[in-house]
Amino acid sequence: MKTTRRKFLQFAGVTAGASLLLGPKNTFSSVPPRNTSQQYAMLNDTTRCIGCQACERACAEKNCFPIPEMKPEIDTPRNTSTEALTVVNAYSTDNKGIVFNKTQCMHCDQPACVSACLVNAMYKTKEGPVIWREDKCMGCRYCMIACPYDVPKFEYGSLNPKIKKCIMCYDRLQESKIPACAEACPQEAILFGKRGELLDIAKKRIYDHPTKYVRHIYGEQEVGGTNMLYLAGVPFEQLGFRTDLGTIPYPEYTKTFLYSVPLALLLAPAFMLGLRQATKGKNDKD
Repeated sequence: MKTTRRKFLQFAGVTAGASLLLGPKNTFSSVPPRNTSQQYAMLNDTTRCIGCQACERACAEKNCFPIPEMKPEIDTPRNTSTEALTVVNAYSTDNKGIVFNKTQCMHCDQPACVSACLVNAMYKTKEGPVIWREDKCMGCRYCMIACPYDVPKFEYGSLNPKIKKCIMCYDRLQESKIPACAEACPQEAILFGKRGELLDIAKKRIYDHPTKYVRHIYGEQEVGGTNMLYLAGVPFEQLGFRTDLGTIPYPEYTKTFLYSVPLALLLAPAFMLGLRQATKGKNDKD
């Protein structure tokens, strides 16, 4: 019996050693920050938005969608759709009256949709925008499930369905043009530029007008950081923002699982053999 126990412990030791060698060495807190300061981004200042929907119309015209005719209804938010990649909503707030907020893809630094895509159809460009590549998509729609902001939309009624989402006018960027929504805004509520510079502008506005803004830049840290940044004069939850997402990039949550799949396949035979050796003597006696 001592021999069989010793053999089992030997196999268990091998299993544990292999798990230490093959498993992830970094914890969530040790993931180094990425330098995204030179990526393209947009700063949306909700204190300047007047709800004119010029950004919506410009987006629709650029993408050949129907021009929006519906005005924002207070506290009745609309979501993005296959024919509306950006929408403006109106919210009644505690002390600032009616505040308008533009919604679109957040262009996460480490996007959950990209991590979930099996064929790299969802793609984070080096310039910053997250785009969708039709020639690679197999229609699994995992990106829709993965996105914490519920942004990618599928053309269910189309004979040749596509995934639709804001791509920060990536085609215009290739022509040295700025996104259509930012170009159309009459109030400069939407600023386009490099992420680092926009963060500096946002921090300066908060510093210069401490009573006008809440002391938080939405998108600076959320889900690891996004290329859509927001300023607001009221708590962000009053404007329909999710404030329960944390600062860890969503792909980090799946790292341990992805490591464990090949690890389990590798170590299962060793564990079963060890279990067999431990019980072999008893079974033989029986």
